[in-house]
Amino acid sequence: MSKKYLIVGGSSGIGLALTKRLAAEGNKVIALGRNINQLQLNDNIEHYKFDVLDQSQILPSFEHELDGLVYCPGSINLKPFKSLKEQDYIDDFKINALGAAKVINQYLPNLKKVEKSSIVLFNTVAVQTGMPYHASIAMAKGAVEGLTLSLAAEFAPKIKVNAIAPSLTDTPMASKLLSNDEKKEASAKRHPLNSVGKAEEIANAAYFLLSDESSWVTGQILHVDGGMSSLRLF
Repeated sequence: MSKKYLIVGGSSGIGLALTKRLAAEGNKVIALGRNINQLQLNDNIEHYKFDVLDQSQILPSFEHELDGLVYCPGSINLKPFKSLKEQDYIDDFKINALGAAKVINQYLPNLKKVEKSSIVLFNTVAVQTGMPYHASIAMAKGAVEGLTLSLAAEFAPKIKVNAIAPSLTDTPMASKLLSNDEKKEASAKRHPLNSVGKAEEIANAAYFLLSDESSWVTGQILHVDGGMSSLRLF
């Protein structure tokens, strides 16, 4: 039976890959994002322009139920600690943590209209694995991890809440870090599986957390990181 999902950040990267898979399987997908350059609209996909950092924009309202919500917007703000300004911390927190809370609050009534629904957020491998130059983004994503666990407890048993903690993934957001073959090869070698993550691989994990196959999974941080967070190969 067809379900309805809201994907924030559904017009690029991981969100786009997830939107395409859900729609291809006959589900209705509402994608919120800054552009529709790669999003092919059809009977199963609706798009609303939305930028989480634009305070003048208002989230669209819907009367219908939602079986799942995925919040994909994020940032990659890598700087030495001494170079970080207060605004870096504020911006990273707004797009990663505060944006997620704002969206969930807006659509919580829609998620409650179905018997069982699911929320998927995005963390990062850098929260539980210390990495240099990640202070600002790790703080912001650490807040996402706390939000995930808190809401999973508060919304149980009706709404599952989980997060995915990927490592560096080949998406437009990471383009500067993977701009040539040398950078891609160097990044791949940092992972036990000797590869950089693909948007579709992370989207597959989100798809699982949305699906009935994860009906007994909530309050979890799913590491999809090529083994970086838990393995050391010598």
